[in-house]
Amino acid sequence: MSTQKSERRRPLISGNWKMNHNHFEAIQTIQKLAYALNPEDYDHVDVSVHPPFTDLRSVQTVIQADDVPVALGAQNCHWETSGAFTGEISPAMLAKLDVSYVIVGHSERRELFGETDEMVNRKVDSVLAAGMTPILCVGETLDERQAGRAEAKVAGQIEASLAGVKAEMVAAMVIAYEPIWAIGTGETATSADAQQMCAYIRSLVLAKWGSGAAESVRIQYGGSVKPSNAPELMSRPDIDGALVGGASLVADDFARIVNYRLYQA
Repeated sequence: MSTQKSERRRPLISGNWKMNHNHFEAIQTIQKLAYALNPEDYDHVDVSVHPPFTDLRSVQTVIQADDVPVALGAQNCHWETSGAFTGEISPAMLAKLDVSYVIVGHSERRELFGETDEMVNRKVDSVLAAGMTPILCVGETLDERQAGRAEAKVAGQIEASLAGVKAEMVAAMVIAYEPIWAIGTGETATSADAQQMCAYIRSLVLAKWGSGAAESVRIQYGGSVKPSNAPELMSRPDIDGALVGGASLVADDFARIVNYRLYQA
């Protein structure tokens, strides 16, 4: 693949709020973000925010009422359309709230709640069927990296999580590389490390789904992304965006990440 960042891939900066912000705080955060960003700031980048389920309707209302050019995202979903699944949310419910992106297979879902690649695969299929875009998360633990198994772990997750997904669907989705050892720890993979794994992911897509999918799929980096390291990370040719955790909870910090171009050397 080319060593130059493709013009075909518009960067996507996504804020994963995790289990933070009640709906009042969510309204304030999206309003502050809208104030911190100018219309031209969206010329070269897409932005999504992923509040907790209880905040989705409130954030949707603000985005629509104030015409904020930010996409609404969700953090998770079940794979069934409806049924006796207490506490779960279906893709169809999210689609009715104009959700555009759904995070699928986040490492916290895999590590803390036992989600398997098979479950993630079913969620990817259901999100696509509901007309939304999955952000598929993959990544290795520190032990796996130190043992030299990082690439094998990521390859296995991608092959299993995208089993049966057609090339044109893979081309239109997002894959987020999130080294588990760098999430919420303050540690960050170097931009070279992040680029190496994102390029490897693109090579996997090329081998499995062809050049069209490999050239078009957007690959984010997620792992303690901050305003200070976003410009260098985003300068790498195979990093097409960021999945931001803690820094996305503060509107000014997230806005600086969205505006990474202003701070690149």
